[in-house]
Amino acid sequence: MTTETPTRGLPVADGREVRAFARATLARHRRPASGVLLLHGAASAAGLAAPWLLGQVVDGVTTGGADTGRIDLATAGIAVCLLLHAALSYLSVTASIRLGERILAELREDFVERVLRLRLATVERAGTGDLVARTGRDIDHLAKTAREGLPEIAISLVTCLLTVAGITLVDPVLVLPALTALPPLWLGTRWYLRRAPQGYVAELNAYSNLLQGLSDTVEGAHTVEALRREHQRDRLTDSDIARNYAAERYLLWLRTIWFPTVEISHILPIAATLLTGGWLLSNGQASLGEVTAATLYVQQLVGPVQQLFEQVDPTMNSYAALRRLLGVRRAERPDEGCGPQPEPTDPPAERDGTAPARAAAPATAGERTAAAPTDGSVLLRGVSFGYRAGEDVVRDVDLDLRSGERLAMVGPSGAGKSTLGRLIAGIHRPRTGDVLVGGRPLAGLSPEEQRGRVALVTQEGHVFKGTLAENVAMVRDGAATPEEILAALTAVGADAWLRELPDGLDTRVGSGGLALDPARAQQLALARLVLADPRVLILDEATSLLDPRAARDLERSLSAVLAGRTVIAIAHRLQTAYDADRIAVVEDGRITELGTHDELRAAGGTYAALWRTWHGE
Repeated sequence: MTTETPTRGLPVADGREVRAFARATLARHRRPASGVLLLHGAASAAGLAAPWLLGQVVDGVTTGGADTGRIDLATAGIAVCLLLHAALSYLSVTASIRLGERILAELREDFVERVLRLRLATVERAGTGDLVARTGRDIDHLAKTAREGLPEIAISLVTCLLTVAGITLVDPVLVLPALTALPPLWLGTRWYLRRAPQGYVAELNAYSNLLQGLSDTVEGAHTVEALRREHQRDRLTDSDIARNYAAERYLLWLRTIWFPTVEISHILPIAATLLTGGWLLSNGQASLGEVTAATLYVQQLVGPVQQLFEQVDPTMNSYAALRRLLGVRRAERPDEGCGPQPEPTDPPAERDGTAPARAAAPATAGERTAAAPTDGSVLLRGVSFGYRAGEDVVRDVDLDLRSGERLAMVGPSGAGKSTLGRLIAGIHRPRTGDVLVGGRPLAGLSPEEQRGRVALVTQEGHVFKGTLAENVAMVRDGAATPEEILAALTAVGADAWLRELPDGLDTRVGSGGLALDPARAQQLALARLVLADPRVLILDEATSLLDPRAARDLERSLSAVLAGRTVIAIAHRLQTAYDADRIAVVEDGRITELGTHDELRAAGGTYAALWRTWHGE
């Protein structure tokens, strides 16, 4: 039975990368990890003292050499050891949980930081389902292991080792029956571990695909209904559910074979120790106290062994989750990509005439100071690009923009305008040709350098949970003054409604806070753009959610604030094109006309026809 599930998401790390991460993590936390092991060892030693003392009492009673005072002292010792074991166990588990939470927090922060540094094209190819699954379900698996699994594994391992040592001290011969559990445990677990890791990766990938499919269906519900594709989405969802069911059923089959082997292994050592101890006792080779102590040790060994093997299954799940979380590091590399693209893969900005609600995040203040160029020129040479192999939506485009020039791109929906803007923003890499900004190829720049040079704002903006000031200042890593934030909001005309807010810049917005309508959310996104201050700006219908009069006022305000910046405006309103220095008409993935408003009207081509239609002539 196959366990492979095609994944459409980010890469998955291999065992070598996981081992390297574990070594580096333990090296950083060597001292607390050593302290945890010492506490577990002390707790296990305190727990092992009770059976030995009980064996001494039994020997004393059977030989008649123990008086009442000695028995009382041994009983008190057993009570003290049990109390000490409980106290040390509490301290060791607490220390384990603290260490696990610290490591988990570092991993979570590293994951989020790396995801935020990914190229937007990589994130889009991965899909929201894969990212949601990794940041949600996968983190939950690791959190449970950090809080419960790791302490139990540590306690069980130390207890098993010390228990075997205790049996050896009582009578080395009685160690042999205690080891009868090893052959079935070894063979069964080896069989399981050869199959389970890939099975868990396949199950998590299948869940990501299922989540992605449901997310696509919900987000595109109106389009699905308009195109009457409900049955197609139903079949796709059924297929995703079937793959997820098959992956989980495969893991269940593995457990139904492995778990009985583990259960049988719990009984064998106790029975073998009793039989062997009875034989030694009858031959005078062991005392009743030694047999009692050894049997209690073996009985005490069953609990840690059972706990240890109960954690194998969730640990495998967490191991698969860790591989997926560490796989984000692969996605940062230029030569690593995501899995196969989901079907259908339509141009995200032109699928139904609506651009995605996200913007390329500009660099922080420190990055901008170090990397921001003074040259805002844009040069495209022979640029072609397609979302599917052999189906280019941008074809052999040449374009040369001077620094500080304002270009408007117009044309019918689906012509490739938004895709061309995303190529200039560095979100996608051209299949052929080069894109240069400020004289440097975008393909050779890091995401941080790209964002310091180019910023893209689409027609929808996201409002993050937090204060209004935090929403604007996030482009500078929070390092903007209230005056700068207020100036940015004023530049986009948001100062009017800002004065009406109860707490001004400290008003909480987003989830659980003040709900901003789409127009205000768009102004918020543009305010971030003003504060980020990149050299090249790409506005993909960035004022489309405002009414025409408000949009014109906003465009005039932005023109004053963004003077000297290279601006590429993808516009449906031809009034925006009228204000530009030059206009590019995009049709069927090519720039068919390029010139000023007057030149293109005089040419009598596509732009002239659009202008006449716009004015009802």
